[in-house]
Amino acid sequence: MDTIIKIDHLMFDYKRDEDNLPINALYDVSLLIRRGSFTAIIGHNGSGKSTLAKNINALLLPSGGAVYVNGYDTKDDSKLWEIRQTAGMVFQNPDNQLVSSIVEDDVAFGPENLGIDPLEIRKRVDESLESVNMYDLRKKAPHLLSGGQKQRVAIAGVIAMRPACIILDEPTAMLDPHGRGEVMDIIHKLNQDGITIVLITHFMEEAAKAERVVIMDKGRVQLDGSPEEVFAKFDQIKSFGLDVPLAAELAHRLRSKGIAVPDSIINIEKMVDYLCQ
Repeated sequence: MDTIIKIDHLMFDYKRDEDNLPINALYDVSLLIRRGSFTAIIGHNGSGKSTLAKNINALLLPSGGAVYVNGYDTKDDSKLWEIRQTAGMVFQNPDNQLVSSIVEDDVAFGPENLGIDPLEIRKRVDESLESVNMYDLRKKAPHLLSGGQKQRVAIAGVIAMRPACIILDEPTAMLDPHGRGEVMDIIHKLNQDGITIVLITHFMEEAAKAERVVIMDKGRVQLDGSPEEVFAKFDQIKSFGLDVPLAAELAHRLRSKGIAVPDSIINIEKMVDYLCQ
């Protein structure tokens, strides 16, 4: 297995301002992320999932244990550029990532800071905008775009850095259903093109379409497996204060009535196929 991210017994503590006592946000988290894979990490607010994402991108550094990105230890300051070029990050609010008054200038910002040749930057900007279906709006001001369009521009800005992995921290949380669908389509296309995806989300239907689902609670990994394996643990997921995909909940209720619905049914399409047999 070609591992791009190795999280080894990671601990992370925040310090409270009033008394400087540590608050344990992550406790003994160990994960291996395979190159080219699509992993969804879910959990309620305060579960540690966003803190984990920021540790992968070296925005936060471990209090204990270690995180390795493409073999680089995130605590090694001399490798910070290599780490962030390998693992790009997209945040919940795209306005926090948009820095220029023109879309194409915003996408060019990252490569320019790397000192990349202008001709190569032009090529990267065009290719990145085309990959998120925003090339036709390249001359537009970001503040005139919809929420979904802004998020696609933010993703294009990360793509222009040519990362092997993209970490997305609840990228659809502020979007309407149409915008969420647009962004998720782009994320799946990037994964099909070979980019490793780590998606932090609280939308169960988004997680159900990943290859792997990790559920966090109280700073720990509680469940880890394929969507079918994880969402079959209905009662345990509910105990963490989480929902399951609508189709998985319907399947659970049908099973409780004696109907032998397979555990593999966790999305609406499969449920419709099964019920219409």
